[in-house]
Amino acid sequence: MGATHVTVTIRNPAEPHRTWEGLFLVDTGATDCLVPRQHLAAIGLEPQGQRTYELANGTELKLDIGVGQIEFMGEFVGGTIIFGNADAEPLLGVTALESVGIEVDPLNQRLKRLPAVRLKRAGAGI
Repeated sequence: MGATHVTVTIRNPAEPHRTWEGLFLVDTGATDCLVPRQHLAAIGLEPQGQRTYELANGTELKLDIGVGQIEFMGEFVGGTIIFGNADAEPLLGVTALESVGIEVDPLNQRLKRLPAVRLKRAGAGI
């Protein structure tokens, strides 16, 4: 199976005119998005903390994180962004996808929009 990529814009929520756009690998194995640190710094985003992440091989890494606006396919969501190494490939994680009701069609290697964003339990507090 091949890789799925999508153009994503990262926006600084405190200064919405400051953006960075790139081609992101859609990674349903990743919870959060990852962007090379220099691109986040260029739009004025700074780390706000650290979180420990587990890689596919079981290695754990403590990485800097921040919050930004993530835009793709005409949708946007606020989310956690990992500050990656300079040579890291940008990743679009599953949290951003699910938050706007988009899933990966593995057969066609494309993203598809669901008819509605899923709520896990019917009538959950609504």
